[in-house]
Parts: sequence; structure tokens; C-alpha cells
Amino acid sequence: MDTSFSYSFPAIRGLQAGKPYYVAMCPLRIIPKIFLFDEEEVPPEFRSQRIINKARIPELTSYIIENLNDYVFSSITASVDGEIQFLPFSSNSTSKDLGQLKISLDARFLINDGQHRRAAIEEALKIEPKLGNETISVVFFQDDDLKKSQQIFSDLNRHAVNTTSSIGILYDHRDALSLITKDIVVTIPLLNRYTDKERVSLSKNSTKIIALNHIYNTNLRLIKKTKGDKINEQERDFLFNFWSTLCSSITEWNLIMQKQLTPRDLRTDFIVGHAVFIEAMGLVGSYLFENHPKDWQEHLSNLRNIDWSRANTKDWLGRAFNLNGRIQKNNTTIQLTANRIKQLISLPLNETELVLERKYFEGVV
Repeated sequence: MDTSFSYSFPAIRGLQAGKPYYVAMCPLRIIPKIFLFDEEEVPPEFRSQRIINKARIPELTSYIIENLNDYVFSSITASVDGEIQFLPFSSNSTSKDLGQLKISLDARFLINDGQHRRAAIEEALKIEPKLGNETISVVFFQDDDLKKSQQIFSDLNRHAVNTTSSIGILYDHRDALSLITKDIVVTIPLLNRYTDKERVSLSKNSTKIIALNHIYNTNLRLIKKTKGDKINEQERDFLFNFWSTLCSSITEWNLIMQKQLTPRDLRTDFIVGHAVFIEAMGLVGSYLFENHPKDWQEHLSNLRNIDWSRANTKDWLGRAFNLNGRIQKNNTTIQLTANRIKQLISLPLNETELVLERKYFEGVV
């Protein structure tokens, strides 16, 4: 290789499956230049697994631009079809795998993991060119004719496990609603003791009664926000007061606090132990917030008079659970459950809700 005409990166050499691979620090400014995404250059057999979801790019770009002082990206993983040369800095056994990685200028690069990051970096550089001097780690695998690329892609993604949305909320320190949701959980004794902060669904033997993501989703419904939206003081105060009032108004939840009812029995016998109820209350609470700003707590306190038992098929069958007794949660059942709760506490249904009710009684939903 003519090292005068090559890409050059400081790198660490590693060994996997008896073959070397390299972790290099690449300036962001060269990422769009070496990792071209031109479908004419990518063999057809590789294209279908690497179709970019263009809708994700603006979100990732905004993430970089809005967090210039604390954004973070994991490594890009790429296959290299071309000549590679690794020049150790020293022959010493402790540093022989530290060196300079040289890759021929005519090499072909194919991203196995990180193509959305690459696209977002390209867009961010157009807005903030100074980002070009920052770096991202790239893991290079030599792959002549890109024959192993599909297998590398498959192996990298086969064992990948996404974090739960509850953990995502727990670890999110930027999103205003995530922060408020966590504050609510810590502040209200029942939620603090019985909220599962890691899982999104609770097993029948769980000692918790609610998952963090259910509280978050309910909050989104309560104030009609989306993730990342700003929240004013009035909305924040309402969220805290809503959960405090709700917790005191559900008799079965208070029995849990008094150790007179177990979380398992709550899930088995009552709909208030399930997410369909929690998120339905988001719709009910949103109506109260908009239409009863002064006396919404009085309406919410009437919840203590409702029979939440799963034996109460008149109110909850076909709404919170189906004919087999299985709890069902989707947008339709959440709305149907919210409709019935509104009726039981003497709140009117709007035209859209009335249409859904007619379909419910006609057996269409």
C-alpha cells in the first residue's frame, strides 16, 4: 500500500474469532465522505437490510444540535473492502496493539451498524460545521468483496436487546415530562412504593401495581403533550395534584398501602391494577383539566364510589377486558374504559366518544 495515499487513523487492534479488527477515532467531518450511501455503489443483495428510515434523521440531528455539550453516540461498525495496514507505535508487548491504521483510498466501506448516525452527523455538520473536529469511534472489519457483511449485520443485531421504555424514562434527564414523572413517583408515597421503574408490564406475582412508563404515558394524555415538549408551571402543578388525588380516590390502592390487599390480588380481581385503567384516567383527567379547572378534584374524588371489580361485567366487559376475561389495552379499549368512567362520574361524552359508544353497543368494536 502507498501510505501517502491512504486514510490514516489512530487505532487499537483487537482479535475476534482469530481475525483482527480495529477501533479507530474518526473526525466527524470525514464520516459522510468515507461512508457514502449511494445505492448504485452498494451491491443489490445488501440494500434491503440497510434502507434508511428517513423519518429518524431529523430527530437524531436535533438531538446533536440541541445537546452540543453533552450528546453521545455509540460506535459505528463497518466492513472494509480494500487494503488495510496496521502500524504499531511500538513492538513492546504492552503497546503493540496501539498504532496507526492505514486504509487505501480506493477501499469500499459498508456500514453494518450506524447508518442513521452517519446520516444525522452529515446533517448536523451543515448546521454546526465546528462539530467536524469532534470524533466518533468506528469499528472496522476487513471484508474482501463485502462477502461477510450480511453475516456481520445479522450477528450484531441478533442479540441486541432494547431497553424498556420505563428504563428509558428513568435514565432520561433532558425530557421535561420524564423529570416531572420521576418527581411525582418519588413524592407520592403509594407510587414511590409500588411503581416498577424498570419493566413495562407486570407479572402476576409482581409486588408492584404500576409501571413507570404507564405513569408517563398517562401524563402525556393528561396535558396533551408529546415527548420533548415544554411544560408550564400550571401543567406541572396539575400533574402532581392529579396523581395525589387519584391515589387517594382509589379504594383498592389504599387497601394495598394498608396491607389489606396484595398487588397480585389487585391485578386478579380489579381493573385498577392494569395499564388500561391508568391510561384511561389520562383521558378523563385531560377532560377535567380543560373543562373543570376549578372543581376537577371534586369530580375525581367520585372515583371512590365506582365498582372496579372484574366481576362487574356490566361496566367493564368489552372495554377493559374481553369475553375470555383477558385484560386488553389499545387505544380503543383505553377510550372505551375512559368513556365509562366519565359516565359513572356524571361527565358528558363528546361527539367522537358517542360514536365509539354506538359502535361498542352494536358490537362493531
